[in-house]
Amino acid sequence: MAIVSLFITWNADPNVFTIPGIDWPLRWYGLSWALAFIGSHFFMNRIFKKEGRTDSQLDLLTLYIIIATVLGARLGHCFFYDFDYYSKHLLDVFKVWEGGLASHGGAIGILVGMWLYCRKTKESWLWLFDRLVVVVPLAGMCIRLGNLMNSEIVGKVTDVAWGFRFLKNDEDLANLAQFGTPIPVRHPTQLYEALFYLFLFILFYWLWKNKRNAVGPGFMFGLFCVLMFGFRFLMEFMKENQSAFEDTLPINMGQILSLPFILLGLFMIFRSRSSQRENP
Repeated sequence: MAIVSLFITWNADPNVFTIPGIDWPLRWYGLSWALAFIGSHFFMNRIFKKEGRTDSQLDLLTLYIIIATVLGARLGHCFFYDFDYYSKHLLDVFKVWEGGLASHGGAIGILVGMWLYCRKTKESWLWLFDRLVVVVPLAGMCIRLGNLMNSEIVGKVTDVAWGFRFLKNDEDLANLAQFGTPIPVRHPTQLYEALFYLFLFILFYWLWKNKRNAVGPGFMFGLFCVLMFGFRFLMEFMKENQSAFEDTLPINMGQILSLPFILLGLFMIFRSRSSQRENP
């Protein structure tokens, strides 16, 4: 990475390293997912021990989260962003190594996975969701940094001094090869989101540590949905659409999928506050 004039030239290699003779390099994106799960497990372990849960409960929860997140993110991409292709090539849905994961799908997957976990273990789903939102932003930060290393999910063209010229972005390279269009300077929206998610992680860890008994059940989960997906809704105005069909929509798919989570968050905050007033 080098600063050139009034923008940053981003030419990061998406591969961490390649093993000679093996056509399957270790990629930053895959590493970011691994770090997301490792970091989440570390902090959930602290939460579980502090609140009297066992290691076996956390191990089972981790298994549910990994499966639910990957399945949800993959299915979300296939059916929200590229349904026309995958509806005709159903077996390609399983080719996770070819890329294509959607954060909203991952969020839906987590909700379903946690519901199944709570049903099996008889854990309070409000208690669990209020704790899970502590680590989800940390995982989101790791994944967005992986997107940055992949030069994908880029922002719109800009002239701000901190704009990035992504030399390995597929769409910009295709326009350069086909039309001779110079590679533009874009908003580094992956970095914007990563920094905001870091802020959310610090905020919710502080809330859990200092205020978890002062707020009603479900409040932290509701606040997370409003902040996380409200920010995501606004950020979509600065990002390029991921699929061509979104160009015909008044708002893109990321914004459409964010709205139910924002409404759910507002409902959970209202429900929590009402419960707290009734049972002070």
